[in-house]
Amino acid sequence: MSERLVVVGDTLLDVDLEGRAERLTPDAPVPVLDDLREHPRPGGAGLAALMAARDGHPVTLVTALGDDEAGERVAGLLPGVDVVRVRYDGPTPVKRRVRSGGQSLVRLDTGTAAGTVHGVPPELRRVLQEASAVLVADYGRGVVQAAEVRELLAATPGRVPVVWDPHPRGADPLPGARLVTPNRSEAALFAQRSGSTTTAPSVPAGTPLAGVRAHADALVASWRAQAVAVTLGGDGALLSYGDGAPVVLPAPGVTALDPCGAGDRFATTAAIALGSGSVTVEAVQQAVADASDYVARGGPASLREDTATDDPRPADAAAMVAAVAARGGTVVATGGCFDLLHAGHVATLRAARGLGDALVVCVNSDASVRRLKGSSRPLVPAADRVRVLEALECVDAVVVFDEDTPAELLDRLRPHVWAKGGDYAGADLPEAEILARWGGQAVVLPYLEGRSTTGLVRTATRLERLVDQWKEGSR
Repeated sequence: MSERLVVVGDTLLDVDLEGRAERLTPDAPVPVLDDLREHPRPGGAGLAALMAARDGHPVTLVTALGDDEAGERVAGLLPGVDVVRVRYDGPTPVKRRVRSGGQSLVRLDTGTAAGTVHGVPPELRRVLQEASAVLVADYGRGVVQAAEVRELLAATPGRVPVVWDPHPRGADPLPGARLVTPNRSEAALFAQRSGSTTTAPSVPAGTPLAGVRAHADALVASWRAQAVAVTLGGDGALLSYGDGAPVVLPAPGVTALDPCGAGDRFATTAAIALGSGSVTVEAVQQAVADASDYVARGGPASLREDTATDDPRPADAAAMVAAVAARGGTVVATGGCFDLLHAGHVATLRAARGLGDALVVCVNSDASVRRLKGSSRPLVPAADRVRVLEALECVDAVVVFDEDTPAELLDRLRPHVWAKGGDYAGADLPEAEILARWGGQAVVLPYLEGRSTTGLVRTATRLERLVDQWKEGSR
C-alpha cells in the first residue's frame, strides 16, 4: 500500500491581485494600482493537498465545493490531487488579497455564508481506511462538523495518525488525534473556551512561553489528544504531551515575505512525516523547518509554476531583495569563502548589516574555493559554511555561487550596497563597476587586525607539528 495522505476539510479559492502602487487617487488618499496581475490558488484544505502533491506524495482531498464558478475554478487548480467531493449546498468562499510591493492593502471576501453537507460519497470510508495519514484542515465551513464525516473520522484505524489543524469556528478535534496544531492565539482561545484555563497554573508576567505551555497541556487533556503543537510563527513551535517538560523547536531565522499558508505547510509536513513512520517530535521538527523554508521562499508565491527553480536559494534571496526594495529599504551584499568563520568575519558581517535593512552573503562554492585557495581548501564544505552563516542574527540570506567572482550573482540580485573587508582599502573593487549599472555603491569595511582563516590554519599547523615532535621525543 502506498503512503497516501488524506486531507479532509474546507476548500476555498484564494486570489492575489498584485499591481504597482506609485500614485494616489485625486479624490482620496488611497493608492492606484496599475498593471494588475491575478494569481489564483486553492486555499484551506485545498492548499494543504496541493502542497503534498507538489512534494510528490499521493494525496486525496475530501472536501466540499460549491456548485459555482469559484468551485469549478478551484477544482482546476489541484493537479495531482484525487478529489472526493461531499454533497454541499453552499457557495465556494473566495478570498481576494489586493497587494503591492509584497504588502497586502486590503482583503475582499465573498461566499462567506456557510452551507450544509448533505451526505458523503460511499468511497470515503475506504479512502480513510487505506490512508497512511489523515490531515483534518478545519476552516469552520461545515465539512468537519458534519456528523457523517466525524463518524467516519472516528472509525479511522488506530494505526493511521490523524493530524488536526483546528479553527476557532470549527469543531473540537476528535479524541485520540496524534497531533493537534493550533497557533498561539488559537490555543489561548480554545483553552479559555474549554474552561481549562481555570485549572492551569498561574503564569508570572514576562514568561509568555510558560503561558503557551499551560494552554498546550490543558488542551491535551481537554481534547484527549496524544500531543498538541502550538505554532509560534518565527519562534517555531512548542510541543506538549500533557505532562513533563514541553519540547520547544526553534525556527531558523528567515525573512518573512508573506506568511500566508505557513500553518497549512506546517500541518501538511507533520502529517506526511507521521505517516512515514517518524515519531511526533521528529515530525514537528521537520514541520517547523518546512514552514520556515516556505515563508523564506515567498509563501504563496513559491507555489506558482513560474517561480519554480532547481536551486531555490538565489530565488529566495532575489525575492527578499525585491521585498525590501519595495518597502524603500536598503539591501547590502557581501561575499567571501568564510572558511573557518572567525571574529574578523563576524565583525565585517555586522558592520555590513548596519549599512542597510537586510544582508545577503554570497559564498564561494567548494570548487570556487579550491580554484582560489588551492587543493587543500576549503576546510569546511559549502553546506556547513552556509548553515553557520544562516545562524548569525545579522545575516538575512545566504547564496552559494560557483564562479570565481560573484559578478553574475550580483547582477541577478542587484543589491544597493556591496561591502568588502579592509584588505581592499584604497583599491578599486572589481564589483564597483557592476554595482554602478543600477546605481549601487561598493564600499570597504575594516577588518579586525590579526584575524584571518589563513592565520588560523598556520597556527593549527604549527601546533600539530609541535605535538608530533613531542610525541616523537617522548618515545
